[in-house]
Formats: sequence, C-alpha cells, structure tokens
Amino acid sequence: MKVTRRGMLAGAAAVGAAGMIGAPATAQTGSKPQPRRTPVEFTWLGTHAWQIRCGEHIVLTDPWVTRFHTGTFTPEGADPKTKLVIDKAAVDKHIGKADAILVHHGHYDHMADVPYVAAKTQATVLGTQSHVNLLKAMRTQADLLSAVRGGEYLVFDGFTIEVYPSLHSCGGKRHTYAYPGYRQEAVPPRPRVIEDLVEGGTLAYVITIGGLRILSLSTANFDPNALRDLQVDVLLAAPGGEPGITDRLLQTINPVTTVIATHWDDFDKPLTEPGIPWTDLTPLRTSAQNAGANFVVLDHLEKLTL
Repeated sequence: MKVTRRGMLAGAAAVGAAGMIGAPATAQTGSKPQPRRTPVEFTWLGTHAWQIRCGEHIVLTDPWVTRFHTGTFTPEGADPKTKLVIDKAAVDKHIGKADAILVHHGHYDHMADVPYVAAKTQATVLGTQSHVNLLKAMRTQADLLSAVRGGEYLVFDGFTIEVYPSLHSCGGKRHTYAYPGYRQEAVPPRPRVIEDLVEGGTLAYVITIGGLRILSLSTANFDPNALRDLQVDVLLAAPGGEPGITDRLLQTINPVTTVIATHWDDFDKPLTEPGIPWTDLTPLRTSAQNAGANFVVLDHLEKLTL
C-alpha cells in the first residue's frame, strides 16, 4: 500500500486522528500465491468526495469540491439560506474524467457540484429518484442520470457497482439530521439554497475494481439487514453518529482489511489546506483496530494506492 503525502495532517494528533496514517496493509500469508491485480488509487477530495482510479477507469463518490462557507461546524450551525454556488475553476482543477458518479445522499455537501461534474465528464450518475429529480431541477443532463434504490448490480467497463439501501446518521436528543425529505413525485423548483437539497434517501455502494471490493458509506450509519455478512476489502467509514455505530458496522460485515476515514474534515475550510477534523477520530480508529483492520487517514488531495 503506497501513500503519497503533501504534509502531515494538521491538528490530527490533538484530536486522536493520526492513529495509523498510511499504514501498510496486512500481508496475506499462506502457501497459495496471491493473484496479481491492477493497483487501485484513492484520492481524497475532502468531505466524502473520492476519486477511485484503476488504470483508465475512474469512479467518483459525492464529488463536491466548491466548499462554500456555511457555518456548519460553528456553535450557531449552518445557515440554511446559504446560497448554492459551483466553483467551476475548483472542479476543473481537481476533477478530470470519470466513468461513474455515485451520489450517496442529497445534501449540498454531497451533490451541489454534481451537475457541473456530470456535464464535464459525461459520466453516468447514480442516485435515488429523489436525487435524480433534484439534479434535473439543477439542469443536469437528463440522459446521464440513472435512478437506483438498492439491490442493483451494474456492470461498467472495468468495474462493477452494487447498490445497497442505507441510512443517514443521526444524533442529538431527538436523533435527527439536517434537511430531511424526499422529492420523488416530480421535478421540484430549482434548488437555490442549501436547505433545498434534502437528504432524499441514503445509499451505500460496493465498487469492485482492480480486484478490490470497496464499501462506500457517506455517513456514520448503515442498514444492518442490507449489509449483513457482506465481504469487502476496503471500507470508507465516517466518524460521528450514534454511540457504538462503527463497532456495530464492523460486526455486521465480514472482517475487512483496511478502513479509511472519510467525511471527517471541516468543509468550510479550503481544500488546498490541510484538513481540520470536526470531531475526534479516536472512536473510529479504535473500532477499526479492534476489528483487526488497518486504519488510514489521508489529508486533502493525498493519494493511497492499494
């Protein structure tokens, strides 16, 4: 496992985030030689935006790099009337081609840049019917959009995508999350502010590429019935959520080799600067290590090759 670094993770030690950064994957042992496979490169674009590349094949997850200011991680919280904008220059700088775009849920920090990214890459965009309706309202090219709900097994050139129903993380006294709701019946008015981009259902995806099976979760929650005994090699897991949620996740799926932290940064801060954790990553790291997995934290724009 190769990690290329731009510098140490700022502030990580103070919050327990560093843990094991770029630690080598556990070697497979045994008498049988392991089959050779094509390396898979992960690039973290902040939040839950990942570029997963194997050769010429590229999958993007929730590609949001504009990172306009919302106040999400301040004591006052996000201003729901924050205007939606797309920084085309930032997208052009960090995102080139893609074959598929996986929308995990409909919030602005996951979907706001998708219309421009889709137009730029001409990639297939997967999401729930609610996500598709909102993207149509945002003038996304309609013939690129594919509504899924969980249970699909989709074959692309060079990789496959399995779709699973999932759940958004919740918390607080009332176990809630921001901007719930669905837009399933018809194309709504064009979203203008961040509260217009409602959750719209949450999905999980398994990407099989280069001989690796990668489970991508955009929040600290999951559907245990959908993922029970799932076999994957790599898990993209987020901090936060209800107490013990990652322990339950790692007890639900089969043992996994590598857990990569995702969606841990304060996304009001620039992508071009080191990530600043919005929460303590120690519980997530401890869950991974107790399950026998390597725990990896990448900084903004860092790459990991498995």
